Amino acid sequence: MTMTTAELRQTFLNFFAQQNHQIVDSSSLVPADDPTLLFTNAGMNQFKDCFLGAEKRSYTRATTSQKCVRAGGKHNDLENVGYTARHHTFFEMLGNFSFGDYFKEEAISFAWQFLTQELKLPKEKLCVTIYHNDEEAFEIWNKKIGVAAEDIIRIGDKSPDKKYESDNFWAMGDTGPCGPCTEIFYDHGESHWGGRPGTPEEDGDRFIEIWNVVFMQFNRYADGTMEPLPKPSVDTGMGIERISAIMQGVHSNYEIDIFQNLIKYVAQLLNVTDLDNKSLRVIADHIRSCGFLIADGVMPSNEGRGYVLRRIIRRAIRHGNQLGANEVFFYKVYQALIEQMGQAYPYLEQQKVVVERVLKSEEEQFLKTLDRGLNILNDALKTLDGEVIPGDLVFKLYDTYGFPVDLTNDVARENNYSIDEAGFEACMAEQRKRAQQASNFGVDYNDAISTDTQSSFTGYELEQDQSKVSEIILDGKQVDSVEAGTDALVILENTPFYAESGGQVGDTGRLTLDGQDAFEVSDTVKIGDAFAHKGQTKLKLSIGSTLGAEVDSDRRQAIKLNHSATHLLHSALRLVLGEHVSQKGSLVQPDKLRFDFSHFEGMTAAELEKVESLVNEKIRQNNELTTKLMNIDEAKSAGAMALFGEKYDDEVRVVSMGEFSTELCGGTHVQRTGDIGFFKITSEAGIAAGVRRIEAVTGQAAYNAVKQAEQSIGELAALLKSDSASIADKLRALIDKNKSLEKANQQLQDKLSSQAGSDLLSKVVEVNGVKLLAAEISGVEAKALRGTLDQLKQKVGSGVIVLGLKGEDKVNLIAGVTADLTAKVKAGELVSNLAQQVGGKGGGRPDMAQAGGSQPENLAKALESVSSWLATKA
Repeated sequence: MTMTTAELRQTFLNFFAQQNHQIVDSSSLVPADDPTLLFTNAGMNQFKDCFLGAEKRSYTRATTSQKCVRAGGKHNDLENVGYTARHHTFFEMLGNFSFGDYFKEEAISFAWQFLTQELKLPKEKLCVTIYHNDEEAFEIWNKKIGVAAEDIIRIGDKSPDKKYESDNFWAMGDTGPCGPCTEIFYDHGESHWGGRPGTPEEDGDRFIEIWNVVFMQFNRYADGTMEPLPKPSVDTGMGIERISAIMQGVHSNYEIDIFQNLIKYVAQLLNVTDLDNKSLRVIADHIRSCGFLIADGVMPSNEGRGYVLRRIIRRAIRHGNQLGANEVFFYKVYQALIEQMGQAYPYLEQQKVVVERVLKSEEEQFLKTLDRGLNILNDALKTLDGEVIPGDLVFKLYDTYGFPVDLTNDVARENNYSIDEAGFEACMAEQRKRAQQASNFGVDYNDAISTDTQSSFTGYELEQDQSKVSEIILDGKQVDSVEAGTDALVILENTPFYAESGGQVGDTGRLTLDGQDAFEVSDTVKIGDAFAHKGQTKLKLSIGSTLGAEVDSDRRQAIKLNHSATHLLHSALRLVLGEHVSQKGSLVQPDKLRFDFSHFEGMTAAELEKVESLVNEKIRQNNELTTKLMNIDEAKSAGAMALFGEKYDDEVRVVSMGEFSTELCGGTHVQRTGDIGFFKITSEAGIAAGVRRIEAVTGQAAYNAVKQAEQSIGELAALLKSDSASIADKLRALIDKNKSLEKANQQLQDKLSSQAGSDLLSKVVEVNGVKLLAAEISGVEAKALRGTLDQLKQKVGSGVIVLGLKGEDKVNLIAGVTADLTAKVKAGELVSNLAQQVGGKGGGRPDMAQAGGSQPENLAKALESVSSWLATKA
C-alpha cells in the first residue's frame, strides 16, 4: 500500500476517532504557560497538565498530529539536519493519549492494529522492545497480540547504579509521573547495515523506531520512592516522516513526497540539477521550521526562540549561497510549503504575507549587515544632538545588526564623537536578564533563588575569618536552621570565600562551629549581593550562629596564579597580534586557565612562542602587583582595560602589574608576578567567527606539562635510537622511507592484483548462458579486491564474478554483477547467501556487494555453491 503523507495523517486521526478519541488540533510551536520548554517538541506537551491532574477536559481519550521543533535547548541537532536520513528541525508527531481511561492492553492493541491492519505492514517486519521487568507488557505482546518471544526485546537500565535510566523508561523529570514504555521497530531489510535494538549494531539504519508507547504508571518522589498513580495514563508518539518513508517504499525521510516536492521546487528556483545535493535537503527542512515558527508568532531576534529562528534562517540562506543563489530566494520557497502542507494547516496560507515578508527581510538584512550598520550610524551622526552617540543606538547596531561595538567607537572617534557607554551597558544588562530567562528552558523550576541579604568580602586580605550566619537556603527556600547531612546554601555577613565571578571559579573550603567541621563548602556563588556557600552540613546550623570560615588555601593559590597570568596573557596578545585583540571571555580554575579573545585568524607557531616568551619574561621581572579602588572614569583615564559591555560599579578595582598590564578586575591575584613561576600554553583554537581560545597552565601544572613533554620526547628518542636533539631529522628520514615503501608496495599490489585477475579468466564457466567466475584469490590485500573485481568485470563484459580471500581466521568475499544482469541477479543477495556459509554477514548493492566471515575453512565449499545458486536465478 502506497500512501501520501497527507493521506497517512488523516488515516491515523480517523482510525483513533473511530476508537472514541477526540481529534485535537495541533498546539502552537510556542508552548502556552510552560517556561520549561523552548518549543513544543512532543505531542504530549499540550496535555501535560491533564497527565498531572491539574486540568480536566471533556474527553479522556485524544489523538493529534502535533507539529514539533527540536532546534534549541537540550534537543538540538541542527548541524546534522540535511546530512542524515532522519534529523529534522521540524517534524510532525502522530499520537494517541489516554488520561486515566485505557492502559497497556488497549494502547498496545491500537498500535498493532493500526500498523498491521490499517497500514497492512508485514508483521514479520516488526519487532518490539519493552522495559526489562515489565512482565505485563510482555504478556500482552506475547499472549494477546501474538508476537513471538524472540521478537520482544527487553531493554534494561544503562548501568546497574542508574535504576530506571533506560531507553524504555520515560520520566517527565527527576520527580513526578514516569513509567515504562514499549517501542515498535521496523526492519528496512538486509540492504541496510544495523542490528536490532539492544545489539551492538543497534545504531545502524536497518531497524528504525516508528512508534513509542509510554505508560505513565508511577509517581516518583525525590527519595526515589515509586508510588503507583491512581489513574495510569498513556502517551504515544509516531513520527509521520518515518512512517511515510515506509509507506512510500523509501528509506530516507528526505525521499518522501513532501520533501521531494520541496527539494524539486528549490532546485528549479536555483537552477540546480543534482537533486541529491545536501544543501537542497537543508533548505527543504528549514523552510518548514521557519515557516511554521513565524506563522505561530515567533519573530527573528537575538534571544530565546527568536534567536534560534534567526540561526535556522541564516543557515538556510548560507546553503542557498552555496548552491549559487546571488539574490534573496528563501522567502519564495514558502509558497511550496503552502502547497505541500496548507491543506492540513490552513493558517499557513493565511499568514503568507507576514511569513514571506519576515523571511525576505531577514535575508536582505543578513546579506547587508555591514552596509546597513554603517548607513544607520552615518545617518545618526548627521542628526545627532550633541557629541555622544546614544547607548541604545550602539546596542541596536551590536545586537540587531551584528555591528561590532569597537567599530562603532572607531567611526565615532573619527567624527569627533564619543559613545554612551553607560547607556549601552544598561541595554546589555537587560539583554543578559532576557538571556538568563531564556536559558531556563529545560529547567524544571520556574523561579530563581533570590535574596536581599548582602555579604562583605574579606578575601583579598584574609583566607580565614569569623562571621555570623545571616541566611540559610534549603531547596530554594529560606529556613531558620538546617540539620546535619543536608545540602544547603549558607550566607555569612562577611566571608573570605570568593564567589564565582568574572571567569574565576568560586572558592571551596570549610565552615567551623566551635572548632568542629560544620559545613563543607564545595562552591561559592553570588546571589544578588550575597556570597552563598554551597555544600553539605556536618552539624546543625542556625541563623545567628558564629562560624569560622577557612578557604582551601592551596586551591586558592593555584587560582591566583592562573588569574594573574590571564592579565599578562591579554597584554602580550595585544602586543604581538595588535590592539584589535580584546577579551571575549575567560575561565580561571586551579588546574588551568582559558582565555577567549578577538582575532581574525589562527595564531602561528611563531606568534604563540612570542606570546608565551613575553608572559614568562614579565613573570621573571617579578613586578609587584598593586590594586587601587578608583572612580570608573579615573580608572579608564589611567589606561585600565575594561571589558566593554560588562557592568562596573562607580568605584572599581584596578589591578596593575608594573606598566605591562592594568585592568579592571575584582578577582584574587598573586602579590608579585614572580609568584606565577612559569607559564605554558597548551592549546590555541577558534571557537567562533573572529574569536580564538588559548588554554594554558602555570606554576606546578606548567612544570608538570613540560616534564611530561620531556618524558614523551625521551621515549620517542629511545624508540628511534637517537638523542633528543636529532629526533626531528631521524623521524623525517623515517617518514620519507615509509612513503617510498608504501608507494613500492602499492605498485606491487596493483601488479599482483592485475596478474591475479588475468590468471582467473581461465576459470570462467557458463551457467544457463551467464558467464560465472567464482574463485579464491591469494597474494593480494583485502582492499585490492575491489580493483580486481572492476578489472574482471571489464574483461568479462557480461557476467557474475565472486572472489574469496582467506586470512588466518577470517575470509573476505566480494561479488559483482554486470549492469545488464542486475534485474535478475543481485550481488547483495548472492553475498548474503555466501556469508552465511562462512560464518558472517554482508550485503550491498545489486551490482556490487561485500561480506566477511570467521570460517575460512568453508570458503571452497561456499564458492562451489555459487553455480547451483545462479542456476535458479539465470
